[in-house]
Amino acid sequence: MERSLAALPPNRSISLPSRLHPTSLRVEAELSKLRAWEARSCSSAETLTAETVQTGLVGLSEVYRCVEELVYSSLTQQALVSHGKVLERALEHSVKMLDTCGIVKEAQRKMKEHALRLQSSLRRRGTELSRFEDDLSSYIRLRKTLKKEASKCIRSLKRGERKFITVVPLSKDYHLAMVVKVLREVNVMTSLVLRSLLLFLSSPGTSTIKNGYGGCSLISKLRSSEKTKKITNEVGSVDDALYCVLNSTEEMPMAHRKLENLVISIDCIEAGLDVVFRRLIQYRVSILNVLTR
Repeated sequence: MERSLAALPPNRSISLPSRLHPTSLRVEAELSKLRAWEARSCSSAETLTAETVQTGLVGLSEVYRCVEELVYSSLTQQALVSHGKVLERALEHSVKMLDTCGIVKEAQRKMKEHALRLQSSLRRRGTELSRFEDDLSSYIRLRKTLKKEASKCIRSLKRGERKFITVVPLSKDYHLAMVVKVLREVNVMTSLVLRSLLLFLSSPGTSTIKNGYGGCSLISKLRSSEKTKKITNEVGSVDDALYCVLNSTEEMPMAHRKLENLVISIDCIEAGLDVVFRRLIQYRVSILNVLTR
């Protein structure tokens, strides 16, 4: 799945004539930052840390802030008078993005809930071993479910990218041509950021597992059998820490720290996703306002 992040339409840079509205230049500047983030951070799952995802969410929220100004500009509204289908298509795809945001928010809520439960179980593992094993099995089952859901959402987002094909009008209206390209680019970048978040939530650990102890066989199903270097991803590192706990009680403090770090990471990402969610809603309102005028 990691490689799929790079499989985006080539030549997405938008060339903007100097005569265009200043907001157009700000949009392109923010999109350029996001493209740089993509090239720098999304080459593999190893680089998809919570900080990476947060950076993408912040960049995306800034893009939407600028796009809202662009859509509301009188120049844009005049240009789109006879091209309502462009906005209708953008409106349609914004629904898919909002739905995906909702799915991700629910996945994060469940993961945080199970992580907190595991933290509590770790503190009592000496006296309540069966509870720890039950909570561990429950966490791993959740991870398997979320991984399947993430794969399904990623495939859906990729299909949406291919469907969002906008034809640049054959006219001398450079502003209209730019707006059409921007709306498509915004859809692609939104999909990319959400895909990176889904990959983050479904990232496996890296240790090789031997079956035969409690939830150990469950953990092994989430891990790669290849021997690779340790990753810094907060989700995968929890898998590694839990594996260590199954083999040595001395590793319990480390596992507790990893779980605590995961909870904090989820909280931070959730805050960034909430901002993007609100921007998406406002984006829809802006488009609807233009369409109903």
